[in-house]
Amino acid sequence: MKACLRGLLAALIFWLVVPQMYAQDAAFDVLIVHGHVIDGTGSPWYSADLGIRNGRIVAIGKLDGHAAVKRIDAGGRVVAPGFIDMLGQSELTMLVEPRVPSKIFQGITTEITGEGNSAGSVNDAMLAGDRGGYEHYKIKPDWHTLGEYFTTLERHGMGINLASYVGATSVRRMVLGDADVQPTAAQLEEMKALVGQAMRDGAVGLSTALQYSPAPYAKTEELIALAGVAGKYGGVYATHMRSEGDAVLEAIDEATRIGREAKVPVEIWHLKAAGKANWGRMPQIVERIDAARRDGVEVSANTYAYTAWHNSFSAFVPPWSHDGGDEKLIARLKDPATRARIRKDMLASGKDSAGEEWDNEWQEISGPEAVLIGIVQNPELLKIQGKRLSEVAAEWKMDAIDALCEILIRDNAATEVAVFGMDEPDVRLALKQPWMSIDNDSSGTSPDGLLGTEHPHPRAYGTFPRILRKYVREEIVLTLPDAIRKFSALPAAKMRLSDRGVLKVGMWADVVVFDAEKITDLATFEKPNQLSVGMEDVLVNGVPVIEGGKMTGALPGKVLRGPGYAK
Repeated sequence: MKACLRGLLAALIFWLVVPQMYAQDAAFDVLIVHGHVIDGTGSPWYSADLGIRNGRIVAIGKLDGHAAVKRIDAGGRVVAPGFIDMLGQSELTMLVEPRVPSKIFQGITTEITGEGNSAGSVNDAMLAGDRGGYEHYKIKPDWHTLGEYFTTLERHGMGINLASYVGATSVRRMVLGDADVQPTAAQLEEMKALVGQAMRDGAVGLSTALQYSPAPYAKTEELIALAGVAGKYGGVYATHMRSEGDAVLEAIDEATRIGREAKVPVEIWHLKAAGKANWGRMPQIVERIDAARRDGVEVSANTYAYTAWHNSFSAFVPPWSHDGGDEKLIARLKDPATRARIRKDMLASGKDSAGEEWDNEWQEISGPEAVLIGIVQNPELLKIQGKRLSEVAAEWKMDAIDALCEILIRDNAATEVAVFGMDEPDVRLALKQPWMSIDNDSSGTSPDGLLGTEHPHPRAYGTFPRILRKYVREEIVLTLPDAIRKFSALPAAKMRLSDRGVLKVGMWADVVVFDAEKITDLATFEKPNQLSVGMEDVLVNGVPVIEGGKMTGALPGKVLRGPGYAK
């Protein structure tokens, strides 16, 4: 009885005191009124106003009579949590254009990044080997550890929030370099120590990109050992799997094994059935993940929902040709005998001539017309950006494989390409899965300045609005509340971002306001550098970065450090 009376008294105090608190306290910093709130949980919209103070949501209800420094009249438009990009790739470009317009005009307020390679840990040899990328973006790295990189980013300013994994590839390169070798017991301990340090620096987990050398040289046991360290700090294991094509089911099994034995949640990046021979296999892929979940392994995935992927052009040549790094790869491409061996492997299916299984992308495409040249670093190659490999080969009077090799040589293996190799029904089925969230898999960019000279995949500008336009509004594959859940609460839960992803009192005020009937992507494969339209207002940590459809220039983003962070 006493407990019951105490509960009634507490409720009475709340209803008597809290309204007075709103009336007497300072004005809200931002008050969003007359909105249709879709809170991120998957629930239908409801009418409410949002009061924001000191970067957080402090009130939800009928608040339009309260004072506010800034008032946003949503006018019946959607008010939703800011979108979370589960793989963003903006480590360097955020230092070039910290406002990241391509992201905020999609409604993205938080990015997770660090695909296999992460900004830290790096040593001087790695910095020298990757010099071309830094010089391309006119960046002089002043960091070695992930913690030092975070400090640089915060000092520079950020338009959105960013969290990062520590990349297993980076850790491997720190200790073993780029060679096809296996670690000794002592070297593995050194690698584990590097993961532990990165987790204490604030990494959200360990990541792999197992199709990009030198990552394929790592055995499953090495990855289990490293992921186990991340798991002890509460981290996640995220993976670009060893195969997304013929061996995709086996790759899922490997990821599941790593999660089970390392006792760590698993996130599969950009899930797909790659290559025409694998079209129609998405039901098998979904069932394999569902089976792992039924067995108690926390496995989930994300997608960008286009039928073309975008990756390094060097992924088209076999893993053995990368042994020792890009400099040795270029030397092999220049040697006629070794180039002939590379060609032979590309034209064969199954294992390469070194006996290694690999996702042979040349076998997955319908022909060189399915490859579109994207981003190059050599200015002399800018004229081939946006062209199909078949066009370049014809212009250069070469066959397609020779043209591919020549591009890699001239661009120091830095070229990125779009590859048309997926089937729309597979994409649609994957998107519908309840454990599927969304990734851009592209760095933040801009139509202007240095970044505007590149030719990215249109997903860089359009992923989230495209899903709202195509799969919600036009094709009704998803409901609007479920799409918002996939954009916000679901990824926040996966990444253990307990104070983001849902519109609720006490949460950080990452908020978007848009008209669900007008939000639209404009970027195409032919003309990708076009900002999406329809985001009327975007707030990051309670500060508008888009206001009335225009960029404010504010940089309110934060580094979101993982659960192992030691201050």
